[in-house]
Amino acid sequence: MSDNNRPEPIRSALLDEVGGTVLRHGFFTRQGGVSEGIYAGLNIGLGSQDDPAHVEENRRRLVGWFGKPLASLTSPHQVHSAEAVIVDKPFDGERPKVDAIVTATPGLPIAIATADCGPILFADPQARVIGAAHAGWKGALTGVLEDTIAKMESLGARRENIAAALGPSISAANYEVGPEFVLRFLDAESVNERYFAPSNKDGHALFDLNTYTVDRLRRAGVRAEALFRCTYAEEDLWFSYRRTTHRQEPDYGRQMSAIMLEEH
Repeated sequence: MSDNNRPEPIRSALLDEVGGTVLRHGFFTRQGGVSEGIYAGLNIGLGSQDDPAHVEENRRRLVGWFGKPLASLTSPHQVHSAEAVIVDKPFDGERPKVDAIVTATPGLPIAIATADCGPILFADPQARVIGAAHAGWKGALTGVLEDTIAKMESLGARRENIAAALGPSISAANYEVGPEFVLRFLDAESVNERYFAPSNKDGHALFDLNTYTVDRLRRAGVRAEALFRCTYAEEDLWFSYRRTTHRQEPDYGRQMSAIMLEEH
């Protein structure tokens, strides 16, 4: 634990524009942590086989960027669902098995973990309501984005005032899928064909998760942007489940994206 570097996240220009002094947010890279080997850097994955002391220190460093103690960091047990939950304090004991969290509580950093799936941070600075969602293909297809927006509205947000930013996730160039995957999306909506391009492997396709996610957000009536940073390609910055799988490594790290309402 001799690494004295501190995490410095990448931020969304859109959230910076609308948020002003109302909120803090960041898409944290793998840099600035103490983990070693295949987890090198800021691995925050509670489900990884990394040294638990390293993971705890990494999470402490991350939430310290918000000026908060580790106990305040609030993230769900992600299960690729389409469900969001409203929170007003850190989870006590077992974390809920959902894939998005929403809050109107100032000083409470909410976060989600990813390693190729899309991390989306939401904010309505006028209503002072924020959200964080984990959307891989399954969550995006089945409605986790829309449920996050609906939960924000239940706290007073208005979707025309909501801004959403998609952080680092796997790019289409590195996301090859099989024919059954394509059919699943076409069965849902025939227009989804636009998100697929032919791959070099017969019968397979490349899926543009980033554009699909942003388009769904915009169709839901919110302002949205993507950072278009590829977790697979930029190994020095991001962990990637698919890259690990292709290399037949035994495990992989996770990065975290977080947002917090500033206290008055």
